[in-house]
Amino acid sequence: MKSRIFLLSALLAGNTLLAQTKPAPVVIEGVVPGVATGFVYLQKFEEKIFRTIDSVAIEKGKFHFKSSIRLPELYGLTVDNKKSPLFLFLENTKAVKVTLDTAAYYKNSVVTGSPGQDLFEKYKQSRDVKIDEFIKTNPSSIVSAYVLYRNFSYRLTPEEINQNINLLDASLHGTPYVKTLRQLVVTLDKVAVGKQAVDFTASNPEGKPVKLSDHFGKYLLIDFWAAWCGPCRKENPNLVNAYQKYKDKGFEVYGVSLDKNKEHWLKAIEKDSLVWTQVSDLKYWHSEPAALYGVRAIPANFLLDPSGKIIGKNLKGEELHKKLEELLGGQSGSVLKSSK
Repeated sequence: MKSRIFLLSALLAGNTLLAQTKPAPVVIEGVVPGVATGFVYLQKFEEKIFRTIDSVAIEKGKFHFKSSIRLPELYGLTVDNKKSPLFLFLENTKAVKVTLDTAAYYKNSVVTGSPGQDLFEKYKQSRDVKIDEFIKTNPSSIVSAYVLYRNFSYRLTPEEINQNINLLDASLHGTPYVKTLRQLVVTLDKVAVGKQAVDFTASNPEGKPVKLSDHFGKYLLIDFWAAWCGPCRKENPNLVNAYQKYKDKGFEVYGVSLDKNKEHWLKAIEKDSLVWTQVSDLKYWHSEPAALYGVRAIPANFLLDPSGKIIGKNLKGEELHKKLEELLGGQSGSVLKSSK
């Protein structure tokens, strides 16, 4: 009898997860102030990128979608698929109305008929959000899964990520967000402080493959950055300063770019005077080296000892200088023994 109950529970859980990914009919209608003609694009959010899945013409400033899409999920609306869209959270709702204000990147747009959107707007206005409390208050909302995935995963330990996943309603455990987070936990464990760095090979600006482990033998900083990343560019002068100060004492940098435009990447290298080794597969957020290291926000870095063991993570500003001074302040040569 107990085995039958267990089997029934498993089947019901499976059906719940299947149901949440099943397409459902949704009507999205709205107006675009000041725009009489053109197109509105409906996009789906996948791994930090919005991809267009449908479009309709704007007629006399109005638009109307009648689509069968997977719910619950994050979508986007835009009149220019080369720019960031209006975030649109859709859950178990039949119809949504939108005033798509194209000024200031849709900042003044208005959405009605979507509880998920209401919660997301409330979240954006909040300060000092504690993710566990947010999830406990909204355990069944797709917004909770998204916020955990997008805004908190890069600052939480693997244990904390798992704890927060367990706070989510089971109906959300089949979402791409939770699946990505579970894989992230596995990845972060592999690149934790004290572990040997995961080796990889990527191409430099000349297209030549460069292996990470070929740079072992010094204290090596794996620096994840991109030309389009404002905080990265702001941190670069500090990194240049640290490199110039400690390069002759046994410090090296291995830059990994998350760019997708090679020209922009090369210009940023030159402008920021990044004279150390640089590599990139030009795959943006689908960067394979970034995936190996669980990088979900940049700038990010990993400091390795001469043997290739990870001894520090995300050292920036004065913190990086203090760590290097601790390790290399008394060194006079560039070849060091591995630390125990």
